[in-house]
Amino acid sequence: MLSKKTVKLSAISLLLLPLISGCTPFGSLFKAEKPKEIEIKTVEVPLPITHPTMPRPIDLKEPVWYVVSKQNLDEFLQRIEKEAGTVVFFAMSPGDYELMAYNMQELRRYIREMNQIIVYYRTVTDGQRNKPKGKEEEKPDGK
Repeated sequence: MLSKKTVKLSAISLLLLPLISGCTPFGSLFKAEKPKEIEIKTVEVPLPITHPTMPRPIDLKEPVWYVVSKQNLDEFLQRIEKEAGTVVFFAMSPGDYELMAYNMQELRRYIREMNQIIVYYRTVTDGQRNKPKGKEEEKPDGK
């Protein structure tokens, strides 16, 4: 048979079990607070965008161009020998010169358009405060 101690322990555990598990007829006495509602908000946080620094302006040096024809060839050769010591010719036909001028205008156009794109993205991503400083853009001269 079961000892008195075992019976008492079983009776106490059966009485405490509903209290521990929350199943009690005294639920109205132990009113728990309602859980607080959690409000979830989505906040847009702008990421800091680091812009590269604008490159320094191009510093081009002007070459000296000589126009040499049959009439001034001897005079030109003497002058170049005095200035440079040796004579070297780089020849270009007038048509090739026009092509070179066209290529330079294409480079100029491309650089201006790329600069406009860079300025656009800087103003869109970072507002007006990082506007490039320095010379204002030149207006196209129609060449």
